[in-house]
Amino acid sequence: MTIELLYWEGCPSHPQALAQLREALADLGHPDAEVVLREVETEAEAAELGFCGSPTIRVDGADPVPPPPGEPTGLTCRVYQLADGRYSPTPDAGLLRDGLRRLIATVEERRR
Repeated sequence: MTIELLYWEGCPSHPQALAQLREALADLGHPDAEVVLREVETEAEAAELGFCGSPTIRVDGADPVPPPPGEPTGLTCRVYQLADGRYSPTPDAGLLRDGLRRLIATVEERRR
């Protein structure tokens, strides 16, 4: 299983997102899961990766808190909608945990 945090250098939110990701993984019983930090450096790379902004978290290529359909790619800061409707530069902790739980279960099921 590959867990990635994709970011671009100009966005200040990726350290906070990394901390949230590590906390969610620990809550789900995966405190030692490796998280790969991947810097997206060009607009072309962003388009190739489907990177719609920093920070973006992926588990085996799937986003636990997917962006809205048609979200443009690019070197920009990502905006997440929290469960209460407010906007944030990092994902809602509960939505992130639920999405990770679902994706990790899918990966583990495929391995069986």
